[in-house]
Amino acid sequence: MRHFTTLIDANTLFGELSRGDLVIFDCRFDLARVSWGEAEFLSAHLPGAFYLHLDRDLSSPITGESGRHPLPDPNQFARRLGELGVDAQSQLVAYDQGNGAHAARLWWLARWIGLRNVAVLDGGYAAWCAAGLPVVQSLAAPVAKSLAAALDSASWVSTAIVDELRRRPGNLLVDARGAERFAGRAETIDPIAGHIPGARNHPFLANLGADGKFLPAAELRARFSTLLGSVPASGLIAMCGSGVTACHNLLALEHAGLPGARLYAGSWSEWIRDPRRSIATGTY
Repeated sequence: MRHFTTLIDANTLFGELSRGDLVIFDCRFDLARVSWGEAEFLSAHLPGAFYLHLDRDLSSPITGESGRHPLPDPNQFARRLGELGVDAQSQLVAYDQGNGAHAARLWWLARWIGLRNVAVLDGGYAAWCAAGLPVVQSLAAPVAKSLAAALDSASWVSTAIVDELRRRPGNLLVDARGAERFAGRAETIDPIAGHIPGARNHPFLANLGADGKFLPAAELRARFSTLLGSVPASGLIAMCGSGVTACHNLLALEHAGLPGARLYAGSWSEWIRDPRRSIATGTY
């Protein structure tokens, strides 16, 4: 049986709907309207899909020291996926409204707890509908399975580790936020503008073509190779505002054949919790 580990296109997924190990997750979300994605799911979704909410399911509660989307408790997250029919052999597919920003968060989290057959629907719900494929309103009844977290603790780094590694050769902090936010010219979400000194900017939307789908693997590889220079892919630390869209860059790297990069889970919103941490502005 074929397995998918980075991306899957809409027509291919449609042809896989009957397989018994497939579990589809709808991750549509809007930071400005936190109930929007779930409402859209209840209105229409891919056949058999279950909904996962960014705040409730894909993050843990915010603390006084954390960023806006702390990592969920891995054991609770594994139990939640198990309740929805996932076991170690399952093929997971995540989708969101289109660009993959929220679906990539689930892709990374599932890999973090040890799953490998995890893919993102390229182009998301928009691509599925554009292909004329069916959607439903009916809610699937999950068959609960047993899933234990086999944690990959080396796949992410803390703020303290980031502050140390960014000063060492062979590491590169890459920020997935838009150029205006990175430069500190237009901060629309967090209370402080700018970026971590030494970071480079690679907006996650740069991974997509005009059609809203990921660029070909070879083109992604060329772009990231230019960004990395002499730094190995394993030295790249992906960040963003809260550790969500950074996963889009990690997915793009994996699809490009450049594995081994890590996530700065707390990202900018955690970095700025401590006013003693240095901040830079301007482009780079």
